[in-house]
Amino acid sequence: MPEVTLPKDRRDWLGITDEELPIAEAYRWAVIPRCGAVVLFSGTVRDHAEGRSDVQHLTYEAYEAQVTPVFASIVDELRSRWPETGRVVLLHRTGRLELEESSVIAVVSAPHRPEAFEAARYAIDALKESAPIWKHEVWGEGSDWGTGANAITDPRNVGTP
Repeated sequence: MPEVTLPKDRRDWLGITDEELPIAEAYRWAVIPRCGAVVLFSGTVRDHAEGRSDVQHLTYEAYEAQVTPVFASIVDELRSRWPETGRVVLLHRTGRLELEESSVIAVVSAPHRPEAFEAARYAIDALKESAPIWKHEVWGEGSDWGTGANAITDPRNVGTP
């Protein structure tokens, strides 16, 4: 799987990797002069899930050929809703992740904090609902695919009534 590398001359950094996510680098990259707000969301592996205690680790699998195009659709929709958005980062890990490791980041810069918060919230929600990425959980008494899975949603329909 390719390493996620810092993009050159683009305003979006999208990718999937089995390597540790470059969180600090993604934050620094999102900071630009015209944007006074940067929101960074990092989803980490926790020790429990709905109906399951003692989660020990997770394994993420993805339909790799479709992940980046879906991420690009999410960013297209994000930019249509918040046209002043600066830079956007959507990166997700695959493979085995231990407790407290970051599995996903969404970073959004915008001129003002309300738009940055709203756009970042949309980005992570849309990623969770739209990207073909699956989570397998291992806990003290067994293992299974993550709870709360749902059908893949078009990013244009995320967060709309």
